[in-house]
Amino acid sequence: MADITSVYQTYSNAGVGIAASIASANFEQIVNTQGLSGRLLVCTLVKDAGDMTEAELVSNLKALGNAGGDGTGTDKDGPDAFTVVGISDFDGTDPAYIILQGTGTPAAAPVAGFTLAVVATFALAV
Repeated sequence: MADITSVYQTYSNAGVGIAASIASANFEQIVNTQGLSGRLLVCTLVKDAGDMTEAELVSNLKALGNAGGDGTGTDKDGPDAFTVVGISDFDGTDPAYIILQGTGTPAAAPVAGFTLAVVATFALAV
């Protein structure tokens, strides 16, 4: 990569060049994080038999928002509640990708006849 320490590549809103030492201090800083706070789970939702309808998807999303457990994440009394923060482009075919935000354990089968699997977890570095 080119040495940017002697060239202004970034300017403030007032048109003043920002010193490269500021830019180089933040160059290639890689941290374990994501844009939303807390913990995100990327999940797949599949129907055990046949294609999923939009009504069935909505039923599953509502079930994921209801706590059946004690909220500790230990899954003692059932699954914990999550907030749905993203859904893939849904066309009725499996799987539907869902992004959940929460700290506990989601239901493996939010609604009978469906299976939810966590495929990736993003959490803030502590």
